[in-house]
Amino acid sequence: MMAGKGDTIFAKASGAGKAGVSVYRLSGPAAHAISAQLVGRQIKLREAALVALRDPKDGAIIDRGLAILFENPKSFTGEDVAEFHLHGSHAVEISLYEVLSRLGARPAEAGEFTLRALKNGKLDLAQAEALADLIDAETTLQKKQALGQLDGRLSAVAEDWRREILAVMAPLEADIDFPDEGDVPAAIAAAAGPAIARLRESLIAFLDTSGRARTIREGVSIAIIGPPNAGKSSLVNALAGSEIAIVSDIAGTTRDIVETRLDLGGVVAAIADTAGLHGAQHDVIEAEGMRRARARAEGADLRVAVLDPRSEFVSRETLDLLRPGDFLIWSKADLSAGIPDEAPEGVIVHQLSSKSGAGLPAFVEKLTEAVAGGANADGPALTRARHVKAVEEAIDALARAEANITRAPELAAEDARLAARALGQITGAVGVEDILGEIFSSFCIGK
Repeated sequence: MMAGKGDTIFAKASGAGKAGVSVYRLSGPAAHAISAQLVGRQIKLREAALVALRDPKDGAIIDRGLAILFENPKSFTGEDVAEFHLHGSHAVEISLYEVLSRLGARPAEAGEFTLRALKNGKLDLAQAEALADLIDAETTLQKKQALGQLDGRLSAVAEDWRREILAVMAPLEADIDFPDEGDVPAAIAAAAGPAIARLRESLIAFLDTSGRARTIREGVSIAIIGPPNAGKSSLVNALAGSEIAIVSDIAGTTRDIVETRLDLGGVVAAIADTAGLHGAQHDVIEAEGMRRARARAEGADLRVAVLDPRSEFVSRETLDLLRPGDFLIWSKADLSAGIPDEAPEGVIVHQLSSKSGAGLPAFVEKLTEAVAGGANADGPALTRARHVKAVEEAIDALARAEANITRAPELAAEDARLAARALGQITGAVGVEDILGEIFSSFCIGK
């Protein structure tokens, strides 16, 4: 994925675009020497120095700002690091990059600073992923969860599990080493069997409670569906608090999916306004819009059907897409006194008016509870599919180990070893080289 550890890399560590101040980072064995060439002197470690950066070739000033040096291993990457806090000018950036490249450094790849921190023992893999989640956080719950993972909550739990398995393996290994001792298998079963069973049950329980944590990290998708002119776009605009979708009395105004993102109780909800669903099709564009609407509804985590109780389009076309836990909204409460009784089993029924706001706060409260109810960012959790897969592999391996303890302790020992290896993948303790490229490619340049 990336060049060798001996390279000195550089990148902008602050946000893209014009700004009052931009931060540039150098990391690698030549970071301090390159800094001295730019500054014209060696500055003190860990003290911000006001300097003028100059091109060593002709003495031309690149910019004036602050320079800070960090020595290995007491830096983010575990290497020698230099940081320059300069004016956020594109021209300054171009000049600085040209000089840094000429002095032997190279541009960093996505996530390369964090990868070096991982390889130098400053972070484990779960913490590195948490850092990426923190950078991407949109809600307070996402931030809180990412900070907890960055502090090592999941890493500590995963390492405790791995240590428990290694302790269980000791009596199993003893039977392999002393096969002629007749009373060893019974002792093994007494010592190792219950311990393996308890750990497997603990992993299963932890797996079951981690779904909400992944919801916090990944968010949910909500599809607003219904026939034309039912009030779908008006509802989306009311939820967003702005004119996201075009509202019109003309049927078929929404032809493609319009999406907005909301914070519902700390969970990011991607809300999609879809084309109206009905039996008649006026043209191929409208037909394609309805196909996309059905596909979005089927793939969404939650569906909100909007129906106008006065409309001729109220039919099974929309109702058949709903599942238990979804919402059925009877719209335009300001124009309709009553609502039909029909609703699929398990669907939450509500009446509101997007125009007057009647019933809207109560709906938002119900929707937030459905999306974020029970979401808790306080404890360790399996926030990524990779974590879940590792725990599932460990559970399967422990189940095999438990079954093999008395009849084939050597197989039980191997299964326990596989379980420990699977859990070690969470923190990167074992066997993760093949997935590093995939993980760190999602990072931004400069981190």
